[in-house]
Amino acid sequence: MIDVLKHTIFARLFGAQVIALLGTGLLTVALGLLAFDLAGDKAGAVLGTAFAIKMIAYVGLAPISAAIVDKLPRKAVLICADLVRAGIVIFLPFVSSIWQIYVLIFVLQVASATFTPAFQSIIPDILSDEKDYTKALSLSRLAYDLENLISPMLAGILLTLMNFHWLFGGTIVGFIASAVLVSVTSIPAATQSHINRTFIDKLTRGIRIYLATPRLRGLLALNFTAAAVGAFILVNTVMIVRVGYGATETQVAYALAAFGGGSMLAALALPRMLEIMPDRIVMIWAAIIIASLTIVHAVYIVFGGLPPWGMLLFVWAASGVLYSAILTPSGRLLKHSAHTVDRPAIFVAQFSLSHVCWLVTYPIAGWAGLVFGLPITMAILGIMALISAGFATLVWPANDTKEVFHDHPELSLDHPHLERYQGEGKHHSHVFVIDDEHRIWPTHG
Repeated sequence: MIDVLKHTIFARLFGAQVIALLGTGLLTVALGLLAFDLAGDKAGAVLGTAFAIKMIAYVGLAPISAAIVDKLPRKAVLICADLVRAGIVIFLPFVSSIWQIYVLIFVLQVASATFTPAFQSIIPDILSDEKDYTKALSLSRLAYDLENLISPMLAGILLTLMNFHWLFGGTIVGFIASAVLVSVTSIPAATQSHINRTFIDKLTRGIRIYLATPRLRGLLALNFTAAAVGAFILVNTVMIVRVGYGATETQVAYALAAFGGGSMLAALALPRMLEIMPDRIVMIWAAIIIASLTIVHAVYIVFGGLPPWGMLLFVWAASGVLYSAILTPSGRLLKHSAHTVDRPAIFVAQFSLSHVCWLVTYPIAGWAGLVFGLPITMAILGIMALISAGFATLVWPANDTKEVFHDHPELSLDHPHLERYQGEGKHHSHVFVIDDEHRIWPTHG
């Protein structure tokens, strides 16, 4: 898998991603300490609101920012987004009121909502080989997991040497270093449409293509499955470990590391697995198993109490493996489901819609835990995850193929699209994606 880093352009972009993620991890730790410094025992509410603002920015503003920067050079967009993020973080150590945190986090996440989809849409353009692209997706998944594992450790080391406000400096360095790496990287220009689209058309195009494509409707359902289980683990692990097991903060870190380690293990194995198994089988079965595992775990706790500590670590690690198996191949589905010119829009749609799932499941994981208790909440989210996985099996056809036979009764025989398929007429087959000439997915083969 590491051999894909021999591709110079990808290696630099991957380096930019890793450095920026490490900086983001330091920001997460510093933000928690800042919230505690300002709000004391209400810090949890402050952080919860800040994370909700993050999700709202991701869901609502990612399509808007993408439509605004549609015609701008992608390198310039990435560099500016990095510099804006660095500039915002400069102000965080000096805030004196909670509302200031909210405003700065909102602007910061708008910049991230611009950077991330644009960054993700570039990778398939520079790695045209399917195997290389799959390896790149796995490395990207590893980068996110390393952020969760290494950043808290690095923060812990730095906090023995300095005040937590200096952690924001590490975040600033990360974003600036990312901008520098992007600036020295040759990024291909985005393919531009010959059609001059309205702002509203550009704003909604990615989501329209996404929701009209059966495999992507299945992907959205699978995103919800991953979010339902992931939200419970990320929100409630601290309560399970500290209150349920009466364990220490260190063991909270071990439990979360088990989840992250499982995700990393899957990312390492997936390139080989996806060479021999279709994406649909890997992703749907991972979703069904992770949902079922969550439900069984909840039932066990309800009737038998907490499992042994080692069993919890095993369940969390297995959940990490399955979680990664659901999410890592998603870039391949997006790549196959749009023309190059529409690829940025569809990556934005994935970014926005997947965060809708988290916007729903995060509050359920938190508030249902308070009202019903953690075992019942785990069962509720597990059932929701299983229903969503079942929905994915229905909307993502088992016989999904790239080439699809379809009709064009609305086109004249001399239409340029039909002239490409001389002899086949209005009923023909080719690699099918939703575009201006194919607005509805065929219901027959």
